[in-house]
Amino acid sequence: MNLLGRTIADKRLLRLIGRYLRAGELVGEHIEPSEVGTPQGGPLSPLLANILLDQLDIELEQRGHRFARYADDMVILVKSQRAAQRVMDSITRYLETTLKLKVNLAKSKVAPMSECAFLGFTIKGKKIRWTDKVLADFKHRIKELTGRSWG
Repeated sequence: MNLLGRTIADKRLLRLIGRYLRAGELVGEHIEPSEVGTPQGGPLSPLLANILLDQLDIELEQRGHRFARYADDMVILVKSQRAAQRVMDSITRYLETTLKLKVNLAKSKVAPMSECAFLGFTIKGKKIRWTDKVLADFKHRIKELTGRSWG
């Protein structure tokens, strides 16, 4: 909330965001309290990620890195595996110490671009391809919307 307070000056809005984050989640018929983080899939999650990670964008630009970020999804491009590991360690340390954010190491990885997926796409050579999961979801949705009985 301290980092949000630097960006958002309206105390009423900060109080409302705090209440939203502490509201809990409906699991079955019971409301369970939320201890840490924002509810995934909620409308506030990408907005808060953009506000909090704006400082990371500035840091990466100052370091001269090439990167792409959408809400809390990010790809940082470097030339070697060794440089990638060094940047991963450095950025993880920055996020945890300076921004006080928790990095999910199970989802974070150092890998060649051909093995990485970003927003449902992967780059293989000079071509951009859908990931298998996204393509399967797309086909399922199309079949759902356009039944055989349509004229």
